[in-house]
Amino acid sequence: MSDEIRPFKIHISEADLEDLKKRLCATRWPDRQTVPDWSQGVPLEYVQELCDYWARDYDWRNIEARLNALPQFHTDLDGVGIYFLHIRSPHAGAIPLLLTHGWPGSVLEFLKAIPALTHSVTQPNGPQAFHVICPALPGYGFSDKPKQNGWSVERIARAWSELMLRLGYPQYYAQGGDWGALVTTAIALQDAEHCKGIHLNMPIVRPDPATMNCLTDEEKESLAGAKQYQDWDSGYSKQQSTRPQTLGYALADSPAGQAAWILEKFWAWTDCHGHPENALTRDEMLDNIMLYWLSNAAASSARLYWESFGKLNYAPIQIPVGCSIFPKEIFRSSRRWAEKRYSNLVYWNRLDRGGHFAAFEQPDLFVKELQACFGAMRTPQL
Repeated sequence: MSDEIRPFKIHISEADLEDLKKRLCATRWPDRQTVPDWSQGVPLEYVQELCDYWARDYDWRNIEARLNALPQFHTDLDGVGIYFLHIRSPHAGAIPLLLTHGWPGSVLEFLKAIPALTHSVTQPNGPQAFHVICPALPGYGFSDKPKQNGWSVERIARAWSELMLRLGYPQYYAQGGDWGALVTTAIALQDAEHCKGIHLNMPIVRPDPATMNCLTDEEKESLAGAKQYQDWDSGYSKQQSTRPQTLGYALADSPAGQAAWILEKFWAWTDCHGHPENALTRDEMLDNIMLYWLSNAAASSARLYWESFGKLNYAPIQIPVGCSIFPKEIFRSSRRWAEKRYSNLVYWNRLDRGGHFAAFEQPDLFVKELQACFGAMRTPQL
C-alpha cells in the first residue's frame, strides 16, 4: 500500500444497470401490511411504486455525471482504499473542513451544501470559506471493503486524521452526524493536536442523572424520543450490530429489499410530515440507495454497527465543540447535558425544521450552522 492520492472517476457498466432493472422487474413481493400506515414498515404500495419508477424512469447517469464533475480521489489508509471528494475553495484563507456521513447515508448528503461552504461569506471575525473533504466510510460507496475486522469508529478517526495530513492540512475542523458524529468525536479525542474544533448534528451524550428531578420540557421530549427509538425504531441496529452478514445475503440479492431497508429510515428520521418525499426527492433517495446497491455494500456498511455499537467512548472533549439540534433528529440532547461532556461548548442552536440527514434535507440551514459554529471558533491560525 502507498500514500499516493489517485484521481477517481465513476463509471457503472450498462450491464450492471440492466441487471438491476431485471431484478426489480422480477421481484417477488410480500403480502400487504395489515395496517393503513407505516407502523409495520414501508407500505407495499409505496415500495412497488418506487421500484417501478426505479426500473423504468430513474437515470443513474445524472448523479454519476454530477459526481464526476467534482474532484474525486482514492487513497490507501491503513490498508483500505478510501474514496473521497476534495473540493478546494478558490478563496485565500479557506479553512479545511472534514465532513463525515453515517448510515444509511453517503457523501451525497453534502452535495447541495458544498457550493455554499466553499464560497466566501463575511463573519464577525472576517471572511470565511472552506476546503471541503468528504470521505466515504470504509465499506460504503466507492471506498473499499475491509478484509479484516477491527474498523471501529476510533480506527476510522485515525485514518481520517492521516488523510488530512496527507492532503497537506496540519490544522482543520471536522463535522459529522450519525456515525459521522461518532467518528468526528473520536477525532476530537485522538487528534486534538491537528483538529481545532468540531461540529455535531447528533451529539451523543448521556442524560445527567442530577437533572432527573427537574427536567425541562425539551429534556422530557428527548427521553420520550429515546424510548420510542428503543421500543419501535432500533430493530435495524440490533440486526446490524449482531448479525450483519446474515442480513447481507437478502439485501445483496434484492434491490427492492435494499431500497426498503433504507427508505424506512428516510421516512422515520427526516422532517417529512409522514412521507419521505416531503423531505427528499424520489431521485435523491434512489441516488443514495444506488451507492449501496451498486457497491454491494449491505453487509460491509452494516459491519460498522458490529464493530462499534454499544462500545462508545464517552470521555470528555476538551477542544471547541458546536452542536446543531434539528427537531426530527433521533437523539436530541439538552445544552446542560451536553456541557457535562463538552467543556468547551462554544456553539449551541436548536432548529425549527430538519431531521437526521441535516445537510441533505436542509442544506441552507446546515451551511449557516457550520458558518456560525466555526466562525465562533476561528483563530488567527485557521
